[in-house]
Amino acid sequence: MSTTERHVEPVEPARRSILAWATLLLVLSVGLWLDLSSKAWSFATVAGEPVILEYDEVVTGEFTIPWHEGRRVVPGDLLDFHLVLNRGAVFGIGQGRRAVFVGFTLIAVGVAVAVFGWWTQARSHLAHVAIGLILAGGLGNLYDRVMIGAVRDFLHMMPRWELPVGLSWPGGTTEVFPWVFNVADVLLLLGMTLLLIHVHFADRKQEPEKSSGEEESVLPDSSDASGMN
Repeated sequence: MSTTERHVEPVEPARRSILAWATLLLVLSVGLWLDLSSKAWSFATVAGEPVILEYDEVVTGEFTIPWHEGRRVVPGDLLDFHLVLNRGAVFGIGQGRRAVFVGFTLIAVGVAVAVFGWWTQARSHLAHVAIGLILAGGLGNLYDRVMIGAVRDFLHMMPRWELPVGLSWPGGTTEVFPWVFNVADVLLLLGMTLLLIHVHFADRKQEPEKSSGEEESVLPDSSDASGMN
């Protein structure tokens, strides 16, 4: 036998950690509150008077938001508040497929919870924050699709910036960033970014551990060496 033995601490999965669950639920709760409260505030104030959303009219597409100029929030035309009802996914992709996105979001939420409980470790705090953000964004937009009939968007970046040399996006718009989004979309993108960062550093951490294990496996056993003398 080798005279030296490596002590390997048992890996505790996140589903058995109170701290991991507390981190996930705290980030989820705060993120969901920020999203829903910002949507409610924007549709109550940005147009100059409250915009009342009737579920049946929103679902059938009969409802239209009253014309409004919006609000300039950040100087230099970096950000406006402008109300939009989005019947698609993030940044308006896939318009009119509400049932598909509801089903997809429910599946994604289940996968995110499974990833948290069975893939991450109790000490993977960055991953838990990331998954909490993803869940908050997904549930925020899911609430709108189920309860409102469409997703409430109000953030418009670079609203009066034009593409150079006469370029345009498919559909004819010439704005640099023509999409209107919400806090839930920001949470989703931020969560995915943090999760990728977690995966990157986890992979880098495993590389030296793997190489160290391989080196130990090729070293001769000290007891065998002494027996040969």
